[in-house]
Amino acid sequence: MTTNITIPTDLWDEDQEAVITSWLVSAGSRVAEGALLAEIMTAKVQYEILATASGTLVILKEQDEVVAKGDVIGQIT
Repeated sequence: MTTNITIPTDLWDEDQEAVITSWLVSAGSRVAEGALLAEIMTAKVQYEILATASGTLVILKEQDEVVAKGDVIGQIT
């Protein structure tokens, strides 16, 4: 089963875009549900993206890519 890693639509109030500032886990690594996977920044505010399932991380959007609310940035397989 594949679980998408999505930028939550309620993470910040405005419709601004964000940037993936870092992936804290390498692609292909095993992750546990609740693990800190990535950090994104918008309007000088840093947000954390957590794993919503356990499995192997697949990165779809790389560090420094611009993302918006609802974007899928990775998957857990």
